[in-house]
Amino acid sequence: MELCLFLSVFNLALAKQLKTRLGILLHKPELGHEAESFSTSEQGTKLRNSSEEALEWKKSFDHLLKSKNGVATFHAFLKTEFSEENLEFWLACEEFKKSRSKTKLSSKAHRIFKEFVQNEAPKEVNIDHETREITRKNLTAATSSCFDAAQAKTRTLMEKDSYPRFLKSTSYQDLTEQITSHSTSKLLHT
Repeated sequence: MELCLFLSVFNLALAKQLKTRLGILLHKPELGHEAESFSTSEQGTKLRNSSEEALEWKKSFDHLLKSKNGVATFHAFLKTEFSEENLEFWLACEEFKKSRSKTKLSSKAHRIFKEFVQNEAPKEVNIDHETREITRKNLTAATSSCFDAAQAKTRTLMEKDSYPRFLKSTSYQDLTEQITSHSTSKLLHT
C-alpha cells in the first residue's frame, strides 16, 4: 500500500516535471532578449513546429529518437520504469560512433562496455549471451561499429516494449491532449 502511494506521488511529480520541461511546447516565450530576435510570426512558427514535433513522436520510434525533446521525455519516462539503461546505452553508442581518434575510440569502447554490456555492469542492458560475447570480442580491435549488434538489440527492445508503453503513458497522453487543446483553443480565438 505504501509503495503504491509512493509510486503515485512519484509519477505525479514526474508528470509535473515533464510538463514544466516541455512548457515551451505549450506557451510562447516570455518577452525579453529572445523575443527581440524573432518576429511574432516567427515565434508562432517555432511554437507550432515544437508542438508538431511532440505529436510526431507517436508516428515512429525514429521520429522520437531524432528529437532532443523526444529523447529527454522518453528518458524521463524510462526512469519511472527503472529501465533508462537501454536508452543511455543507445545514446552512448551514437556518441561513440562520432569518435575519430583511434586511441580515444578504444578507451571509450572499454568504458561503455564496463558501464553497460559486461555482466553485472552498473547499467547492464538486457542482451543475450551471444551478443554480449560478440561485443566483447569486438573490443580487441575497437572500431566505430563494435557495438552495432548490442545497440540494435537494445533499440529493438525499446521500440517493441518501452516505446508503446511510453505512447500509452499518462504523461504523454496528457502532453498531446494539452497540445491539441491549446491548438484548438488558438484556432477558436483567431
